[in-house]
Amino acid sequence: MSHNSFGHEFRVTTWGESHGPAIGCVVDGVPPRLPLNEADIQKFLDRRRPGQSRFTTQRQEPDQIKILSGVFEGVTTGTSIGMIIENVDQRSRDYSEILDKFRPGHADFTYWSKYGIRDYRGGGRSSARETAMRVAAGGVARKILGEGITIRGALAQVGPHKAPRDQWDWDVVEQNPFWCPNTQTAQMWESYIDEIRKAGSSVGAVIEIVVSGVPAGLGAPIYGKLDADLAGALMSINAVKGVEIGAGFAAAELRGEENADEMRIGEDGGVEFTSNEAGGVLGGISTGQDLVVRFAVKPTSSILTPRRTITTGGEETEISTKGRHDPCVGIRAVPVGEAMVACVLADHILRNRAQTG
Repeated sequence: MSHNSFGHEFRVTTWGESHGPAIGCVVDGVPPRLPLNEADIQKFLDRRRPGQSRFTTQRQEPDQIKILSGVFEGVTTGTSIGMIIENVDQRSRDYSEILDKFRPGHADFTYWSKYGIRDYRGGGRSSARETAMRVAAGGVARKILGEGITIRGALAQVGPHKAPRDQWDWDVVEQNPFWCPNTQTAQMWESYIDEIRKAGSSVGAVIEIVVSGVPAGLGAPIYGKLDADLAGALMSINAVKGVEIGAGFAAAELRGEENADEMRIGEDGGVEFTSNEAGGVLGGISTGQDLVVRFAVKPTSSILTPRRTITTGGEETEISTKGRHDPCVGIRAVPVGEAMVACVLADHILRNRAQTG
């Protein structure tokens, strides 16, 4: 299976399956002499780790990262950084009843159609378990970005229920199990997801990522656009079905004078925008404003509710997926989305440095 790598100057390759002995990644292109240790990466993995509340899968994985190469005496060497996480809480028997059945909404059928074989234990390579290594790579990417660039993610919507954008408070995002920027909305989501979980079902979500401190000039025409790479990176996350930048699809409802972000000279003599419908990108190149990206995650496909399907032998049947699954996989997608944005920005910073000096 090819296409396990992404990025150009900052390049990440992941490997491993949901129920294999371990998962891991190799990160290439990291400049030398950057301070880096396992604790720098572990703090981001702890935010994604499963089993931290009743609203996520109860699989108990410590997600303990181990750096195998590319770091010496606490700093990067400029060589490939290899990292690994051991899987310790697999229960493959939970999937024995679906070994010849395709889960509707899952990648089972498409993997089998393409390769003629699939790992039915938790979805194998198509499992969200793989995203732990993306978070690890994102921890490395943030070292390249430095403290001047701030990446913040929040759960903006669960099912049909949105967190009112004019009532967001970033300070409360990490004070609830949903990464919700509004306390009242988080309380409402709690009872809503409880109902979904008890019904043996699942629900989708929308995540918003806002990046401050991005310099103007990142990205390149025509096929190296920053927003195109962001969209591709976020669409590569399991279960993501849509991405929008800035106003996104809502821009289709705006008039030209509403959508055009007017400019003026600020008090410091620099360029200042009066709005940010563009989401910090024009012509594929960053404007220096906040990057604003949203992505939609579909409901978890593994549910207890019986669904009609077919078998590998071509027979019609029903399926009900047992095991430990997220009633809303979008909850743990927040740190994954942040990580992918960090990787894209690190790649573009290195690419920009190579081209413009």
